[in-house]
Amino acid sequence: MEPTPQSGDAAMRSYGVMPNGAAVDLYTLGKETGLRAQVITYGGTIVGIEAPDRQGVRDNIVLTLPSLADYLTQDSYLGALVGRFANRIGGASFALDGNEYHLSKNDGDNCLHGGAKGFNKAIWRVVDQADTPEPRLTLCHSSPNGDQGFPGAVVLEVTYVVSESNTLRIRYQAETDCPTVVNFTNHAYFNLGGRLSADILEHEVMIAAERFTPVDNQLIPTGQIRDVAGTPFDFREPYPIGFRIGQRDEQLMAALGYDHNFVLSLPPRGERRLAARARDPRSGRVLEVHTTEPGVQFYSGNHLDGTLGGPTGRVYRRHTGFCLETQHFPDSPNQPAFPCTVLRPGERFTSATEYRFSIE
Repeated sequence: MEPTPQSGDAAMRSYGVMPNGAAVDLYTLGKETGLRAQVITYGGTIVGIEAPDRQGVRDNIVLTLPSLADYLTQDSYLGALVGRFANRIGGASFALDGNEYHLSKNDGDNCLHGGAKGFNKAIWRVVDQADTPEPRLTLCHSSPNGDQGFPGAVVLEVTYVVSESNTLRIRYQAETDCPTVVNFTNHAYFNLGGRLSADILEHEVMIAAERFTPVDNQLIPTGQIRDVAGTPFDFREPYPIGFRIGQRDEQLMAALGYDHNFVLSLPPRGERRLAARARDPRSGRVLEVHTTEPGVQFYSGNHLDGTLGGPTGRVYRRHTGFCLETQHFPDSPNQPAFPCTVLRPGERFTSATEYRFSIE
């Protein structure tokens, strides 16, 4: 059954039990009159975001699965926290400080979203949960040295906060005991039309990027940084997702739609700036994404194939949802020209992303 929000600003209840007997809990953050988010400790996964439309009708606007068992068997990363390295690393290998590391291959010959057993498959430990001044939940995951082939032990804390301004904030903090590479994101699939919306092709999207990183036929960046001008990747002004998705463009054909990293302008250190805006003209719901990260992956749900479905029996087919994954660039460990993803002992990785919801 679909999770049912509990009363109060933040509440916890059991969500199920893992095959090994470990408990998985669900936390509800927010009030009945505003934005509410639900997170489970398996994968730090967002299993619900509830927001009103222009008529005041509230609905879940992220793709959700019916039960823990469904999350255990899916490989689409619905709502999950992703690490140790979000997106793809070509050839599932990289070199650092003269050492070569070979990673878990789970996307052909490549490593995708941290490997076959990434952070999305871990049970995260709750280290902080509070109702005031704003509902928040902090989860922690410890990844040992050699996990999926990555060097160094990494400890990552992720904090979810729901504010009274209808904003879901996600903050990441990580440390390591050995030089390594890190890249974290959340993989929520949005459909601002709610549970009755068949697809997201009419959603209008703006991405605040003048450039993107083109990919090869395995979706690994070529190393180029290409201008969006004159291409179907120019979202500097809002366009419906479906308006150009069917064009015979080599990049769209390689990805079966949009599955590309967009290069954002760098803000002052530690500050968030607008990365993207999405609007559903039917419901009036609007999503703005603000982040400290240098890139955002726009994914149009190209590989949703009808094998997954929601709690009400709705089937998730191609383009049922879209993702805006704030991140460092894919394959950065093998691309010297891309922003650095190396984390060293004594350093702390920090990033923050905000999902701001409104009605138009």
